[in-house]
Amino acid sequence: MDHDLIALGIHALVAAGICVFMLGVPLLFAPRTAGDQLLDVFECGVPIRDAVQRRMQVKFYLVALVFIVFDVEAVFLFPWAVLYRRLGLFGLFEMLFFLAVLTLGLVYVWRKGGLEWE
Repeated sequence: MDHDLIALGIHALVAAGICVFMLGVPLLFAPRTAGDQLLDVFECGVPIRDAVQRRMQVKFYLVALVFIVFDVEAVFLFPWAVLYRRLGLFGLFEMLFFLAVLTLGLVYVWRKGGLEWE
């Protein structure tokens, strides 16, 4: 039991050291000049003053939601693949059902035109 706590403590110290290193390196090497251009806020190359006046298309949000759905799918596929032999036939049918639901979602978004760019 003590060995587990020692390993956990070493892991926490290494993680804290990496965080301190990653936060400290820019302080040593980053330029210290701050001009008007550096202080100006922008997102995706569009100045913020112009972005307030324009509306975003819904398709950007649809693509983001579809990406999140398939990202979650990948998160569930990896543990299933690791435990495939232990889960047996029941695990196979559960994953096929999961993939079928996601495929139906993809077909729905595709039929609604959420994946088409103009």
